[in-house]
Amino acid sequence: MSPIEPTDPSAHAAIAPSHEQPIDFSAYRPRLSRSAKIQAQHLRRLAIVYVRQSSPQQVLHHRESTALQYDLRRHAVELGWPSERVLVIDDDQATSARTAVHRSGYHRLLEEVDLDHVGIILGIEMSRLARSCRDWYHLMEKCALFDTLLADPDGIYDPSNHNDRLLLGLKATMSEAELHILRARMNQGRLNKARRGEVYYHPPIGYVRTPAGDFALDPDPQARDIVRLLFEKLDELGTVTAVLRSLVRDQIRLGVRPHSGPNRGQLEWRRPCRPTLLNLYHNPIYAGAYVHGRRPVDPRRQIPGRPATGRTTAPLLQWEVLIQDHLPAYITWDRYVANVERLAANRARAFALGAPREGSSLLAGLLICGHCGCRMMVAYGGTSSRLTYGCHRQRIEYAGSTCQSLAGRVLDELVSRQVLQALEPAALELSLQATDGL
Repeated sequence: MSPIEPTDPSAHAAIAPSHEQPIDFSAYRPRLSRSAKIQAQHLRRLAIVYVRQSSPQQVLHHRESTALQYDLRRHAVELGWPSERVLVIDDDQATSARTAVHRSGYHRLLEEVDLDHVGIILGIEMSRLARSCRDWYHLMEKCALFDTLLADPDGIYDPSNHNDRLLLGLKATMSEAELHILRARMNQGRLNKARRGEVYYHPPIGYVRTPAGDFALDPDPQARDIVRLLFEKLDELGTVTAVLRSLVRDQIRLGVRPHSGPNRGQLEWRRPCRPTLLNLYHNPIYAGAYVHGRRPVDPRRQIPGRPATGRTTAPLLQWEVLIQDHLPAYITWDRYVANVERLAANRARAFALGAPREGSSLLAGLLICGHCGCRMMVAYGGTSSRLTYGCHRQRIEYAGSTCQSLAGRVLDELVSRQVLQALEPAALELSLQATDGL
């Protein structure tokens, strides 16, 4: 007898059904099969269906995926759970799974597992639960500890089983890699577009967005004149603090167009502040330059869940894209570079001269210690405000000792005499030239 020939006549009926009886196609509907991994202790607890979409656009337009996820309730009932013990958690709709910081539904799921309330967790795919290996393994460890099963349309997994852990770990790695690949494609596309000078964000003060998507000067003449006045005041006064005091004294306000809210795009007059002036003077767009990658994100300074934080300012040579004379300008590029260098020199740092300050010191910011090479500091003390130059950097920064200090008035008088002596021949020559001209 051949092994492939059935001896039971009913087998022939199963292989070739009679045409006289209609075929019941409902028997071919796919369903999750009951697994031996599901035990009585699992059925006594909850079956949780976790539903998540990554963005509001997916929630609105990818409704088929949402329907498939909600349909997992029926699968849970088919696996043996009563419908009243099937819990749907959909608190994380329109939330990315890149991190679990602000995912309230994910934390609610962890709490239910910690309380030993969950027998099985169902998801349409493992990436719905987490796209970070850190979050995924944290969940898997908890499920293994509290004997909670995981299930997707591919099968049912026991996190305490070594083979299932290997498969779940592979799924987590693929999910995280998929997110990395998608992000890399998006970033590369944005960079290619930026190299053509076509990626624009919010226009700064003095600019508006055109219908074509690029920037143009503000159509209001007063708003443009005030921006030009800001650069003229910096050339005249030399420091941001002096410019700000001048604007406040003259009651000058800046023309700002909000990027959001009911008055979006409408011109509003607001009082100036120091951060606004610093951003304006450091922004290369006012020199007509298109820039991309000027303020990259440092992950060490970024606050989890807040993508706008962690911004740093990269040096000019490290900007990803720099296209000069690409936009309408208020100042020239050379003037912009000179302003940035002046602002950097105005900072009260050991490596900078610092802005001129009040006091009688003639050499503030100019003296360098001959012992350690640090910039010497100025101090006034006593009832007569006695001037002293001292090198205190080692004491301040390393809890060391002061290198040296000396009386400032004597040194200022010595330098003044030397400068006047050097200028005497030039002054005499100028006087003779003036006399000859008469």
